[in-house]
Amino acid sequence: MIALVPVYRPGDRLPPLVTDLVAALPGASVLVVDDGSGPAAAGVLAEARARGATVLRRRVNRGKGVVLRTGFRYAGTERPGHDVVCVDADGQHRVDDVVRVADRMRATGAATLGVRRFDGEVPARSRFGNAATRAAFRLATGRDVRDTQTGLRAYPAGMLGWLGTVPGDRFEYEMNVLLHAVRDGLPIEQVDIATRYHAGNSGSHFSALADSVRIYRPLVGFAAARLLSPAPPEPHPPVDGVTPAGPRPVTRAS
Repeated sequence: MIALVPVYRPGDRLPPLVTDLVAALPGASVLVVDDGSGPAAAGVLAEARARGATVLRRRVNRGKGVVLRTGFRYAGTERPGHDVVCVDADGQHRVDDVVRVADRMRATGAATLGVRRFDGEVPARSRFGNAATRAAFRLATGRDVRDTQTGLRAYPAGMLGWLGTVPGDRFEYEMNVLLHAVRDGLPIEQVDIATRYHAGNSGSHFSALADSVRIYRPLVGFAAARLLSPAPPEPHPPVDGVTPAGPRPVTRAS
């Protein structure tokens, strides 16, 4: 198992997160991929490395989608056969939830989302945004994904090559992953997780306007394609280890 942590200008929560992941996922590797944070992040990243993480650094900021694909490519090349669980670095995800999401993925062989419940002390913007995007996704695809923007996601090793073909450089990449999974008839598992925000989610790098436009654009395109294509699309080749009919066992190194 590889715990993939994409970061941009990481704060002091990153090193303890590395320690917690190493302890909670015995035998797992923690891979931190930095999205061009510059010299200011050197100290935090050095501490993460000292606590057991492998740290990759991009020179230029390109966006979360690029960073995730960088991590998937590294995992597929340097750690073939290893499953991947993606974890945000801002402290939103409890480590026990990370473990539960990873366990469900291992049990089912399917991509698995940690879906936030959006109850309790949740910023109004986040609560409304999730409800609106969930409704739009269901309208566009016919599938009910309860948290389309969760960063806690686990993927079997057989999906890593497929994930590398999904377009999108920034936050829209995670939406595109879901849309392409629906298009290809791939199963999506969902696990309820706790919702935690620190200081009103002030550490988020999500731009309410620009990134919302990027997220909704592929949704609109997907819905339009369905309306304009009365005939069912040609079936896509199955992802190695996962078929439209359901998951099948994947050989894993860990």
